[in-house]
Amino acid sequence: MNKTLSLNPNRVVQFLQKEPSQFRKSDLIRFVKENGIEMVKFMYPADDNRLKTLNFAVNSEEYLESILSYGERVDGSSLFPFIEAGNSDLYVIPRYSTAFVDPFEEIPTLTLLATFFDKDGNPLASSPEFTLRKAAEEFRKTTGMDFYAMGELEYYVISEDPGLFHASDQKGYHESAPFAKFNNFRVSCMNLIAQAGGQIKYGHNEVGNFTLDGKIYEQNEIEFLPVPVIEAADHLMIAKWIIRTLAAKQNLDVTFAPKITIGKAGSGLHIHFKIMKGDKNMMTEGGRLSDIAKKAIVGILENADAITAMGNKVPTSYFRLVPHQEAPTSICWGDRNRSVLVRVPLGWTGEKDMCSQANPLEADSFSEAPQKQTVELRSADCSADIYQLIAAMVTSARIGFEMDNALERADELYVSVNIHNEENAAKLAQLKSLPDSCVASADALENKREAFEAKGVFAPQLIDGIISKLRKYNDAELRKKAAANQNEMMKIVRKYWHCG
Repeated sequence: MNKTLSLNPNRVVQFLQKEPSQFRKSDLIRFVKENGIEMVKFMYPADDNRLKTLNFAVNSEEYLESILSYGERVDGSSLFPFIEAGNSDLYVIPRYSTAFVDPFEEIPTLTLLATFFDKDGNPLASSPEFTLRKAAEEFRKTTGMDFYAMGELEYYVISEDPGLFHASDQKGYHESAPFAKFNNFRVSCMNLIAQAGGQIKYGHNEVGNFTLDGKIYEQNEIEFLPVPVIEAADHLMIAKWIIRTLAAKQNLDVTFAPKITIGKAGSGLHIHFKIMKGDKNMMTEGGRLSDIAKKAIVGILENADAITAMGNKVPTSYFRLVPHQEAPTSICWGDRNRSVLVRVPLGWTGEKDMCSQANPLEADSFSEAPQKQTVELRSADCSADIYQLIAAMVTSARIGFEMDNALERADELYVSVNIHNEENAAKLAQLKSLPDSCVASADALENKREAFEAKGVFAPQLIDGIISKLRKYNDAELRKKAAANQNEMMKIVRKYWHCG
């Protein structure tokens, strides 16, 4: 057995003893035949940012080979409103590297994510997944490096209050049982996500927890490992589907909503990134943040207002992005600073051997520090189209490398301590702010669409569709009105309870 694959929880990987990127059609046919698989399922994201499903009954090897080779037709206009009904047929073609055994189907089922193709057999130019693929390719062409990403998936679990061992209100960070009630649910989700190919870093309770009207609300987080951007987006999409499906089976309510209720922590979708050249992490140089990292950060900051159009897609997104509260709104960056939009977390850049200090028997085992440094964008939430969001980040990072004054801008946008401290008042007044509504995000994207459309990355049709959808919310004054009427605010929160 290949030792590098021996602990991989994906049954397809275990059986084939291959990395997913090496899966071939013949491998999957063999897996189906030798493991009693009776059904095949394609899943693919639509405009509502949820995975859709197409089921196939395996009735012969010829039919199995046909669907794996040629996919199937679908109605694109029912999946994406910017596709016209008169010319809406699309193909969905499975991506073999995404194969996993479905954990929820009673009938043994092999599930694969699929890619959209147009009538001529070309990748659908306006598909968010293909947009991300184009963004990654253009980043590589410009920089000679690869963009890796990972997500922090925050969500609330809601259930009847047992009345025992209440955690402290809004102080649930890394809480343990019995004060945390849904650790076992989170661990079960993590296990299923890993079986489906997700590369998980860890899971824990988050800050948010409270009781209301006889129910307990508990915030959790699952964080992933940095991987190439298409994989990163795939993992997040599958994870959201697994968390919701397992919750439904256990009679729990789960929400990824950006705002949960008044005065309580909302849920974000923080996206970390790192830039790789071969096996080397290029985010640090000499133990400090590299110029490469700073250029990428500046590109993202310069386009941050437009990125909200991809990462914050419902009106309640802007109930979370409120100045002086939990989420960042000023366009700036800093080290280990959660008040900024782009944060540089601890990255194991020191020279101290912490392991042997904690474990004296390991005194002779110290090796070079791991290359773990990432940088985090903190504005997005799970209303995001994950493929669009990461594509916008990759595109913006590339733009940072194309700017002559990127390093000067990095100095200008840097904040050393909490941006809301009194000593930063003058600095804060100089910084631009994120949009405060879907309409404002649409305006920001309209103003910067040429940057995203450059090099053919974002199709004009896709940009038009994003802008149109955001403007239909007509929410320019909604946050202000909702702040003055809490009952109305909660009605709006419930309307977008299961966004994304």
